[in-house]
Amino acid sequence: MAMTSEDLKRYLDPKRIGSAPIVVRLSVLVVVLALIVTAGWYFDWQDQYDKIKGEEAKEEQLRTTFLDKKKQAIDLPAYRKQLQDIEKQFGALLKQLPGKSEMDALLTDINQAGLGRGLQFELFRPASGEIQRDFYAELPITIKVTGNYHDLGAFASDIGKLSRIVTLNDIALSTGAGKDPGLVMDATAKTFRYLDEEEIASQRKAAAAAKKGGKK
Repeated sequence: MAMTSEDLKRYLDPKRIGSAPIVVRLSVLVVVLALIVTAGWYFDWQDQYDKIKGEEAKEEQLRTTFLDKKKQAIDLPAYRKQLQDIEKQFGALLKQLPGKSEMDALLTDINQAGLGRGLQFELFRPASGEIQRDFYAELPITIKVTGNYHDLGAFASDIGKLSRIVTLNDIALSTGAGKDPGLVMDATAKTFRYLDEEEIASQRKAAAAAKKGGKK
């Protein structure tokens, strides 16, 4: 027997729901459960779900941080070894920089390197003042020497073999004048020396004063 709309309305009356057919009662139960679930999601479960997702994101971030720290801890001995190697190399380079008292001897060595190759110095003029860097000072020397191509090349090679660091910069070659002109090399030789503790302290003091003055 088919159920009419009037029968459905009568069975949906809360006072008569108990006498309704099983299909109606099950349908009503499903609807009520759906409403409860929907209300629970909207008023409570959604916030809890969002919190869970947030905690999962934090967990993933902490996991990544932990793995990074772990990798750094594993690589730490290698980093320390690398730092030691760099310090040794730096120390070796520092030993190639003369002190203030050795600069005159170094200038003599540069001059003798040219004379030993039979070159004629037309100009050998150290700069009037040094250029100070972080831990060393740089002294440019303007030179002008005359000789043949082979001797000039040998002189440049000898400069590179000195026990102290000397570089040749801004090299220019030109033909000399006269019956046997040869070649003329104009260049700037740069020598370097390390600053002593007193000079470094003075340099830092001046930098601090300049920085303090700039904040005013």
